[in-house]
Amino acid sequence: MLIDSLALPQDLRTLDDASLIQVADELRTELISLVSQSGGHFASSLGATELSVVLHAIFNTPEDRIIWDVGHQGYIHKMLTGRRDQMSSIRQRNGLSGFLRRDESEYDAFGAGHAGTSISAAVGMALAFKKQESERYVVPIIGDGSLTAGMAFEALNHAGSLDLKKFILILNDNEMSISKNVGALSWFFSKAVTGQRPTAMRKQFKEWHRQGYIPEFIYKAIDKAEESAMSYFSEASDLFEVFGFRYIGPVDGHNIPALKKALLNAKLQEGPVIVHVKTVKGKGFVAAEKDPLKWHGVSPFDVKRATFTKTAKGDAPPPPPSYTKVFGQTLVDLCKADDKIIGITAAMPSGTGLDMLEEECPEQFSDVGICEQHAVTFAAGLACEGYRPVCAIYSTFLQRAFDQVVHDVCIQNLPVVFALDRAGAVGNDGETHQGLFDISYLRPIPNMTLLAPKDEDELRHMLFTALKHNGPIAIRYPRGNGIGVSLDKPLELIPIGKGEVLRKGERIAFLAAGPVTYTALEVADAICSQYGINPTVANLRSVKPIDRKLIQQIGRTHDYVITIEDQTLIGGIGSAVLEVLGEEIDESTRPTCLRFGALDVCTPHASQKEQYAMHGYDAASILAILQERLRPVFGQSLSDVHLSGTRLSA
Repeated sequence: MLIDSLALPQDLRTLDDASLIQVADELRTELISLVSQSGGHFASSLGATELSVVLHAIFNTPEDRIIWDVGHQGYIHKMLTGRRDQMSSIRQRNGLSGFLRRDESEYDAFGAGHAGTSISAAVGMALAFKKQESERYVVPIIGDGSLTAGMAFEALNHAGSLDLKKFILILNDNEMSISKNVGALSWFFSKAVTGQRPTAMRKQFKEWHRQGYIPEFIYKAIDKAEESAMSYFSEASDLFEVFGFRYIGPVDGHNIPALKKALLNAKLQEGPVIVHVKTVKGKGFVAAEKDPLKWHGVSPFDVKRATFTKTAKGDAPPPPPSYTKVFGQTLVDLCKADDKIIGITAAMPSGTGLDMLEEECPEQFSDVGICEQHAVTFAAGLACEGYRPVCAIYSTFLQRAFDQVVHDVCIQNLPVVFALDRAGAVGNDGETHQGLFDISYLRPIPNMTLLAPKDEDELRHMLFTALKHNGPIAIRYPRGNGIGVSLDKPLELIPIGKGEVLRKGERIAFLAAGPVTYTALEVADAICSQYGINPTVANLRSVKPIDRKLIQQIGRTHDYVITIEDQTLIGGIGSAVLEVLGEEIDESTRPTCLRFGALDVCTPHASQKEQYAMHGYDAASILAILQERLRPVFGQSLSDVHLSGTRLSA
C-alpha cells in the first residue's frame, strides 16, 4: 500500500491529487477493518476521511493547529499522526482514547469529548499567535450538529471582532449530529448551494483601484454586483459574514481536488474564513451511509454482512433490558396516560431512550439540539404553564447547564424531572463522559430532590414518583443492562427521603444507592459465609433528602458503617452519611465509617468493570480492603483475595 511507504503526515504535502485519493481510499479500507474488530466511533470518521487527508496535506501540522470538535471524526487523523499501529487498542484500557487528547499526541491541539468547544479554543489559540506575531494557522473543524450549541455562536461572535488573520473554520456539514439534526439552522444549511468567491481576481481589482486604474464608481459597482451574486448563490454566506467571516463553499468533502482548492483559497484570505464542506456520514460503507445513526458508535461487526457480532453463546438467555430502554418505555406508558408530560432531549433521542417517545407520542417529544442550557430553561417554561417536562440528559452533559438548573428551575421550585442517564462510571468513552459528579453538584442545590434506583424496576417506580412530585427532582441511573429483575409490578410511589433495609444484621452495615446496592449484598454474603458475621444492607434510594432516621438508627446499632457509591467520594453519598453521623451521634459512640467510591482522579477509558476496580468499589476490591481494615472484627488473617485490577491513586 502507498501509505506504508510514507512518513506521515509530512509526506502528504509532496503528493499529487491522485496519490492523495489513493491514501484516502487505503485509510478508509483499513479503518473499516480495524473498527470491525475493536468497535468505536465509525460513521463520523468515515465521512471525514478525505477532509483529514487534505488538512494534513495543506497545513504544516503540528505547528499549525487542527482542532476537531468532539472527536468522533478523529480516527483518520489519529492514523495520519503516528498512531496507525495502535488503532486496534482504541477505547480499551491503556490503549488509545476514542477522542482527542493533548497528552496522547502533539497533533491533538485540544482535547474534547463534548460538542461545541472547538471554535472557542481555536479563537484563544489564534489570538495568542496574533500577539506573538506568529504565522501559524488555526483550523477548527466543527460539525453542523455541534454548531447548534450556543457556545459555538458565542465564539463566532467574539472571533469576528478580533481581526484574526490565520483563522480558517471548517464546517463539516453532514446533516447529522449523532441523530438527525433539528431546528432552523439545519434547514438553513440544507438550502446552501455552491458559491466560491474569486479571491485572486478580487485582490487584483482592489490593487488596480488603489493605483487609480479603476474609477471609484466602477469599483463600487463591481463590488456590489459580486455581493449580490453571492447572496443569490449562497444563503449560508449571509449568516457567517454577519460574524465577520469570509464564506467559501459549499465544497464536496469527498472530492480531494475541490477540497485542496477551497483550502488554498482560504489561506489567501485576509481575515477569518469559513469553509463549508458537505460530507456523507458513513461514506464508503454502504450500511453506514444508509443508517448513520445505527453505525455512529459500533461494537465489533462482520464487514461483508454488515451485521454486528453476537457475543451470546448457544442457548444463553438474552440479557436484561438496558436502563435506558426501561426508562424510555416507562415514559411512553406514562405519556399515553397524561398528555401534560413532555419528554425533552438535547440531540440524543436514541441515547436517552426518547426515540421510543418520538415514535409513539411525537406531540409529547421535543429535541432541542445540542443545547443543554436551553433544554433546561425550556423545561422550566413548560413547567410554569402546568406541563410536566422530563429532561433526559446524560449526567456528564447536564454539567453544561448547571446554572440553569439552579437559577431557572430550583430557585423557582419548578416541577422539572431530570433523567440522568449514564450516571456513574461509563466505560470506554473515558474521562470526558464519566457521570461521576452529579450527586456532588446537585445535592447542595435548595429544592432539589435526588433519587438513585437500585435496579431497573425501581427506576420505573421512581419515574412515576418523580412525575407526581411538586418540585425539581433528578433520577440517576447507569449505562448498560439492568439487573434482570421482574418488570411487571404495577407502578407505585416510592417514599421520598426513605430508605429500605434489604438485609438486617449486626456489627457491620452497608449503605448504598443505585445498582451498587447489589455489590453491597454480594460483599455481605461473602462476609457471612467466610466469617459468620451477618451484615446489614440498606438501600438508601433517596440521596436527597437522605433518610437521616435510618442512618441514625444504623449508626447507633452497628460498629462499622460502610458506604458504596458509583460517584466521586467528594460530596457524594458517603459524605452525606458522615454529615448525619457527625451531627447526630456523639463521638464516643459513633461507628467507624469507611467509604467506597470514585477517587479524586480523571477516570481513563476502560470497561465499566475495570473502572469499578480501578477505584476500588467492585466487590472483590471492597472485600479485600475490608479484610485488611477490619481484622479485629473478622478475627483471622487476611484471606487470599486479590484486587481485580490496578487501582488508581488520588
